[in-house]
Amino acid sequence: MIAATDRHFLLLQGPHGPFFHQLGKMLRAAGATVWRVSFNKGDENFWFDPDSLIRFQGAPDDWAAQCAKLIAEKGITDLVLYGDTRPIHAQAVAAARAAGLTVHVFEEGYLRPYWVSYERGGSNGHSRLMEMSVAQMRAALAQMEIEFPDAPPRWGDTRHHIFYGALYHFFVMARNGPYRKFRPHRSLSVFAEFRLWLNRLMLLPVHMMERKIATARVKYGGFPYHLVLLQLEHDASFQMHSQFSSQTEFIETVMEGFAKGAPRHHHLVFKAHPLEDGRAPIRAAILAAADRLGLGERVHFVRGGKLAGLLSQARSAVTVNSTAAQQALWRGLPVKCFGRAVFDKPEFTSAQPIAAFFSAPTRPDARAYRDYRHYLLETSQVPGGFYSARGRRALLRQVVDMILAAEDPYDALSQGKAAARQQLRVVE
Repeated sequence: MIAATDRHFLLLQGPHGPFFHQLGKMLRAAGATVWRVSFNKGDENFWFDPDSLIRFQGAPDDWAAQCAKLIAEKGITDLVLYGDTRPIHAQAVAAARAAGLTVHVFEEGYLRPYWVSYERGGSNGHSRLMEMSVAQMRAALAQMEIEFPDAPPRWGDTRHHIFYGALYHFFVMARNGPYRKFRPHRSLSVFAEFRLWLNRLMLLPVHMMERKIATARVKYGGFPYHLVLLQLEHDASFQMHSQFSSQTEFIETVMEGFAKGAPRHHHLVFKAHPLEDGRAPIRAAILAAADRLGLGERVHFVRGGKLAGLLSQARSAVTVNSTAAQQALWRGLPVKCFGRAVFDKPEFTSAQPIAAFFSAPTRPDARAYRDYRHYLLETSQVPGGFYSARGRRALLRQVVDMILAAEDPYDALSQGKAAARQQLRVVE
């Protein structure tokens, strides 16, 4: 095992807010050397140690060569990033692998909202979980016992996430002079991103009222319904690990299957992602498809909010590859998954065509899913969050030791070297 004093970390873009700064501070306290690359003023303004900041002010085409040069000059041993698909991260991962570095990847939790994901090498469709069978997970868990927390009833630090997202994009929009060559990894301009984040923040009370009304209509409607778990159209999992190029394509596929296969008294409920900001014409696509297919009053749209109440009475759940589907699986609901996902195992998700799924959905193997969930809680899922102070404190108590450990979390469990894990305890 390499001593912490011999480790040299290079941190790239992290979650909006101060999490990466606090992570770097704790890694330095352990004896490691830490560097952070900023690509814009948003990155820079959430890093409060200027001596360890490296400003990349070149053109996007210059980054791959510059990254390889940084790795060599600084003697980097470890690369840390949030999400592995944006171009600057994908190029850095390639350079890190070529140099034999350890790649640490953070993502939103596969078991949200009270956990985040920490893996090595890749996440989501690039995760090692994609190649693991339930049998392999059961073998690793052979001697383990665990108390299972209840399925989370809400997303988590949504308001904090929205606040830091708006602030981050304000810095990029208003103070990005030194980074004139910066180009965002998404198609929208920085100004448009900022406007969407600010609009989302300002309209929270209005959206909350709309959500309550729509939820009440479903809750008190007395009809059987199937739940469609929507994602952000610009999210990496949707863009990189699915067959769809837009939410409209997915919505039309689901509604055509529902029109063909669902009993005539069943309804379809679309639930938007909690951070949906209106850049994708979701509501318009749903209304247009409902009108074209003659579904009328049988289709409903719920804007974000809590998932548990809707899941508790749903007949099934459909998604591209949203991790929210795991809450449905935990409740034993049939799940249809269209994209590549870490939970898309033959024991859990239905292989039926969508029309047949709506007609008579097959249920998941509850025992197999319980073992899968157990495995995740003992490996890549870390209690805490990126956005609230309380969530960051909980996360940092465990994840720094996981980063410094010689073994990847999955290997540590298989080899019997996994440290005792702190399970969910809600404390103020």
